[in-house]
Amino acid sequence: MAGRIARAANAAMSSLPQRAVAPVHFLQQLGERVRIARSRRGMTRKILARDSGVSERYLAQLETGKGNISITLLRQVAGALNLPLADLVREGPERPVEFSLLVQTLNRLSAEELAAARQLLFRSFGTAIESERRQRVALIGLRGAGKSTLGHLLAANLAVPFIELDHEIEREIGAPLGEIFDLYGQAAYRRAEKRALEAVIDRHGQVVVATGGSLVSEPATFDLLLSACFTVWLKARPEEHMGRVFAQGDMRPMAASEEAMADLRRILAGRNELYAKADATIDTSGKSVEASLRELVAVIRG
Repeated sequence: MAGRIARAANAAMSSLPQRAVAPVHFLQQLGERVRIARSRRGMTRKILARDSGVSERYLAQLETGKGNISITLLRQVAGALNLPLADLVREGPERPVEFSLLVQTLNRLSAEELAAARQLLFRSFGTAIESERRQRVALIGLRGAGKSTLGHLLAANLAVPFIELDHEIEREIGAPLGEIFDLYGQAAYRRAEKRALEAVIDRHGQVVVATGGSLVSEPATFDLLLSACFTVWLKARPEEHMGRVFAQGDMRPMAASEEAMADLRRILAGRNELYAKADATIDTSGKSVEASLRELVAVIRG
């Protein structure tokens, strides 16, 4: 089993284009960040080499964008600069100093204080926050509601990326979902799910995301989704959910279809209140894909 997971992880990495593994632009950006951070602190390269345990020659290669440094050594460099590692490896343009100061302040707040701070920000900058949130569309609902099908089509219509969160989780852990649950358990999956969502939000200002059906049952992750994305509940009658799962080639419920249907109804009843927290609801029951897409596009553009 462990060998299969390792092979899956290696296969996933080898399937990525080379520019995604070690892009020249990223290495140049990384080197520039290290150089700027060192200069701001009045540190010579010799001092940084001494404090980080990384040689001056290696640091010179790093700062000129020619050194593909290991994550372990980069962690030492970040520590010597007294910077979070994430600040060095983050992609995208440089953020203002005020942003870093704000993050440092927020890191010292409790969960209750963070909730209050978010409310204050929304009251002061609600229009800007809402405008950004509507650029990310998240589709929620049970399997068989049409999240993948409509998500692909909606993303194409809006000319933005489409991401299935479960695939991001599999990519991060390097194993299929079934094996993740079997080997690591529900808690590990939930942690990976939240990390994957955070990464998607951080990387994409515009995106369509199809989430796992059970994401709504994890309060912190669902709250993050609602806060950062315009959320649409794709719902359908239980019979249509089941029929679409069969149509996808998953025949597992067939062995005990009555029990499976009862479970499905029970899950829907337990999650209806959570799904209803979405910004919009579209019932795909009895509708063609084209009709559901038209309704979805109208909701998003509206």
